[in-house]
Amino acid sequence: MRRGEDTALHGLREKVAAGERLSEADALRLFESKDLNAVGAMADQARARKVGNRASYILNRYINYSNYCILSCQFCSFARKKRDADGFELSVEQMVAKAREALALGITELHIVGGLHPTLPFGYYVEMLRALKALDARLQLKCFTAIEILHLAWQGRKSVEQTLIELKDAGLDSLTGGGAEIFNKEVRQAIARGKESAEEYLAVHRAWHRLGGRSTCTMLFGHVETPADRVDHLRQLRALQDETHGFTGFVPLPYQPENNQVPVDHPPTGFDQLRTLAVSRLYLDNFDHITAYWVGMGLKLAQVGLSFGADDLHGTILEEHIFHMAGAPTPQCQSEADMVKAIREVGRTAVQRNTFYEPVREWGEAGAPSLPDAGGRSPLLDHNLATA
Repeated sequence: MRRGEDTALHGLREKVAAGERLSEADALRLFESKDLNAVGAMADQARARKVGNRASYILNRYINYSNYCILSCQFCSFARKKRDADGFELSVEQMVAKAREALALGITELHIVGGLHPTLPFGYYVEMLRALKALDARLQLKCFTAIEILHLAWQGRKSVEQTLIELKDAGLDSLTGGGAEIFNKEVRQAIARGKESAEEYLAVHRAWHRLGGRSTCTMLFGHVETPADRVDHLRQLRALQDETHGFTGFVPLPYQPENNQVPVDHPPTGFDQLRTLAVSRLYLDNFDHITAYWVGMGLKLAQVGLSFGADDLHGTILEEHIFHMAGAPTPQCQSEADMVKAIREVGRTAVQRNTFYEPVREWGEAGAPSLPDAGGRSPLLDHNLATA
């Protein structure tokens, strides 16, 4: 143990240096530690061993096809009922128009989620995927949370597996990781009553992975959960990753407290957000990528997160609604230039990635790409996408 180091961390530095798997008790000790610098240094060591000096981002656009939802999750600021004046749903034609505009800006991924719409038929989702993929076969479609898949299976009167097969055939490339929240049953009852269980969330991703699909996963933290609840959540994700190896990355999501029914006196601090990134990197030893989600953290704190275990800043994210309707003060998007700058300022090599965290372009010291643009996309966008 180093002089002045938190005694609760005794022995953990040696385990991390040796690449040994941490236990749930170890992870809890890390969450309870006040020595953020020591925890961060261990996480940075683990990150470097896993991914080297690269840090990534993706050029993507968010599209929410509707915010009408049959559920009424207490923490959600996004969902609306049909009677609400600010509810919306997009036609397939409207979604294609948004996608066409984004493709002109060089995006490689559409990230598509929505509420559990009470009446849209299964055919709408199949038509949506086919129409979007027809715009450009290289466009990667990352769509739907686990609860949406369960809802679509019910709507189409199909099994989850058959639902996934038909969506994959229509163009689905990856599932999103949203909807995990916290797996603890009592916490889910307090913040998302009626939503799918932890077992159902994991079962959908397991089914997708068995079909050869890949997905991300998440954890919503900083509301009514305890550190032990967070550790249990991470334990279940790590166990499924051991089984399927189908998760491409993990995205911890800091809770946004506004405009919902789960008031929190002290939302996640910067300290807690950085510590959560670090613990995630250290405990999730079978995950290659940990994302610092700038929409929830702000780009400056997410940039610091690159020294606390994270190796990815997510994407340019044109037109994000869910976090902003919950009070996130961050911009609606980031320019690619700002993402590259944030990565290079902390001494990392900036890499544009695709949906599966595979490199598309790598930015050299002179600011020019040292890898060809494998997707055939446009050069570096040094203007803000919001004004394009």
